[in-house]
Parts: sequence; C-alpha cells; structure tokens
Amino acid sequence: MEIEREKVLSALSRIPTLNHTYEVIVSGIGRESTAKAMMQLPPHDVCVLMGFAAIVGKASDLPDYLQLGKPIEITNASLYGYEGGLFENGAPITKEAHLNLPCLSSLTSDKFVRTTDLAEKTVVNMEDYTFMYLKKPQDFIVRIISDFLPHETEIDFFEEVKSIDFLEGVMEVDKLNF
Repeated sequence: MEIEREKVLSALSRIPTLNHTYEVIVSGIGRESTAKAMMQLPPHDVCVLMGFAAIVGKASDLPDYLQLGKPIEITNASLYGYEGGLFENGAPITKEAHLNLPCLSSLTSDKFVRTTDLAEKTVVNMEDYTFMYLKKPQDFIVRIISDFLPHETEIDFFEEVKSIDFLEGVMEVDKLNF
C-alpha cells in the first residue's frame, strides 16, 4: 500500500547514515499483486517485504514486543482457503530468521478468516505466503503490527495506522550485513 511506502521512506529519511541503498516498491494488496511485483523486481541483493500486519490476540494479553507498531519477522507462512488459484492451500513454508526481532507465523488468506479459531500471536495478511514461495534465500519479511484480531469493534484501518512508525523495523533491516 502507498501508506506503507510513505512510512518506509519516512523512516529511511530519519536515519543519518544508511548502511545500504534502498529502492521502495509498492507491491499492492493480495497474492496476485505480490507475485506480479516480485516477477518484475529490478536486480537487487536483498528483497524485504515490509508492511502492516494484524495479529491474533488482545493487546492487553500480548507482551510488549507484540504491541501496536512493533516490528516482527515472519519465519513461517501458510495459506488457508483460497479457492481455485495459485498455491491453493499451500503447506507451511519455513525459513531461518535474519534479524533480531520476534519471529512469528503468518497465515495468508484471500477470504475472511475466523480469527477466533487461530492461535494467539498468529499474523494474518494477504501476501506473505506468495512472497515466501517466490523469494530468494536471502529475502525476508518484516511486518509492523497494525491491529489485533478479532476486532472487538469496527475500525477505520487508515485511522488506526496513522500514528504507526516504521523506524524501528527499518533500523533493524539496515543493521544487516549483506
């Protein structure tokens, strides 16, 4: 999403001396958009999928490192309930961590997910499985916690994420020696 791009660029602009050169590309929302974007990437050393993610659980029950705006790394992704398309009901894909961030599992779904049936601390989104399937070994996913599932009341997502800063996540990526 464009708002994620803006937040990454804002974070990059506030780091006085970057260790790497970055190109920020918006992949869009959903598995198809992610696949198309990945197939059209310019030559690069490392690709990082960074963006918002909902997490299963109540904020009051989750530890400090899993609160609103906190970065996490996705090291396991699975696909649930997509009908008739690419990577249907895909088996979990696991990878080693690259960063010093909490590592969580991600469930990718193109449909409404009944989050009451999911384990607490599961990340829910629409892109991670596709990225994990198509990525190179050195590529990885950083998600910034944007909301908690199930929602107890209806939310305006764009209002909820206005105050979230990607700086902590971007700084963690920039520490890497690649």
